[in-house]
Amino acid sequence: MSPLSLDLSPDLFPALTEAQADPDGPGAHRPALRFGDRSLTYGELAATASPLAARVAEAGRIAVWATPTLETAVAVVAALLAGVPAVPLNPKSGESELGHIVSDSAPTLVLAAPGTQLPPALAALERLDIDIDTSAPTTSLPSPGAPDPESPALIVYTSGTTGPPKGAVIPRRAIATTLDALADAWQWTGDDILVHGLPLFHVHGLILGILGPLRRGGSVRHLGRFETAGVARELSEGATMLFGVPTMYHRIAETLPDDPALAKALARARLLVSGSAALPVHDHERIAQATGRRVIERYGMTETLMNTSVRADGEPRAGTVGVPLPGVELRLTEEDGTTAVEAYDGETVGEIQVRGPNLFTEYLNRPEATAAAFTEDGWFRTGDMAVRDPDGYVRIVGRKATDLIKSGGYKIGAGEIENALLEHPGVREAAVTGEPDADLGERIVAWIVPADPQSPPTVDELADHVARRLAPHKRPRVVHHLDALPRNDMGKIMKRALTHD
Repeated sequence: MSPLSLDLSPDLFPALTEAQADPDGPGAHRPALRFGDRSLTYGELAATASPLAARVAEAGRIAVWATPTLETAVAVVAALLAGVPAVPLNPKSGESELGHIVSDSAPTLVLAAPGTQLPPALAALERLDIDIDTSAPTTSLPSPGAPDPESPALIVYTSGTTGPPKGAVIPRRAIATTLDALADAWQWTGDDILVHGLPLFHVHGLILGILGPLRRGGSVRHLGRFETAGVARELSEGATMLFGVPTMYHRIAETLPDDPALAKALARARLLVSGSAALPVHDHERIAQATGRRVIERYGMTETLMNTSVRADGEPRAGTVGVPLPGVELRLTEEDGTTAVEAYDGETVGEIQVRGPNLFTEYLNRPEATAAAFTEDGWFRTGDMAVRDPDGYVRIVGRKATDLIKSGGYKIGAGEIENALLEHPGVREAAVTGEPDADLGERIVAWIVPADPQSPPTVDELADHVARRLAPHKRPRVVHHLDALPRNDMGKIMKRALTHD
């Protein structure tokens, strides 16, 4: 493993700075961003983003209406050039949630693509349209000094499963160190061309998917909307990396048997990366069998950016999120939150805690929540439960709040049962929860979308299937059949919406 050089300089995008300094140099003509048939070179991005940066430099804090468009990417780059914190807004958020975010973050401006209709919750904000004008001269920024690496870069709001969304304040330091750690783990260079179709209001799509290529001096091709045909086209035309979430890779796995062009295109990719939720082992294997390429997984969250990954030069082991990234400390703890789990046996479950330069600084306006998120010795409590294999690979088994099931004296992670259920031919989708049981403490409940709704697998059939693959105490005692599982915008299953009515 090569040592990581932690570049804490305020210059997040050296290639863009070079293009800004020398608009006629070779670096200025390199492709930077492409959304559909619209694209910008580094020189054009500098010419577009720097005047916008000059306009917002004194804004204090800005909101960005984060549609999957070229305008969103330019707006965020401009904010980072100006050293102004940006608040990406999810265009699918409801009025109440948007109202809370605007009230909490108090932006002075909202940036949006021309012609975009904004909701009433943003009516009180001054609007600034993002003008993609590549003919404008590159503007020198009026900033009196370079931004501090500890200064806020983005304020990204969490999903708010236990209350209103909280704004995680992400400093420039966290963005730089995470992207450099991933460059080390993935052998990511300026020669890479990334394709993705993720939304741009969260860490995965925006920081990894847009800012990541720009920091390397490479390029990104955004599909606008994920389609397997778009993936095949871009990978066939020179793209080297694909970022996606499990629902996207599931669609790929379903499409592959009837689409040899897609299989051929994926086989050409240097790196296929999945994140934001666990990719079922069944989909891993189907993709590997059809393409000869294995998807690797990484693990992160809004507050920590990226914590672990399977390395490009490591074993792409399905069902794991690899090893801690350079610069990241990771430990597992017992239920008391302080006693370390020392076992590397692939069985002993503990809560993941991390610390390192990749972490956020605070929840905006929430000092009590910030304090509660950290241990006294500075470790961030992720709430994710995991085990470690003998060689240090981390396997996440679920969330502490929803996926840790205590049954018959055992601590069981829902994730491994879900993977086992997905290996059953009669199961299309699966989620596992626990419910109170007078004898066991909690019993395991499976929520199944059957492959054939007219002939769904029975509870006995699924219980025997899981018992054979894992252990008898991990078998589901109750099975519910559904038409679909409730999911959020990232494809994560919303287990709190699964009720026993």
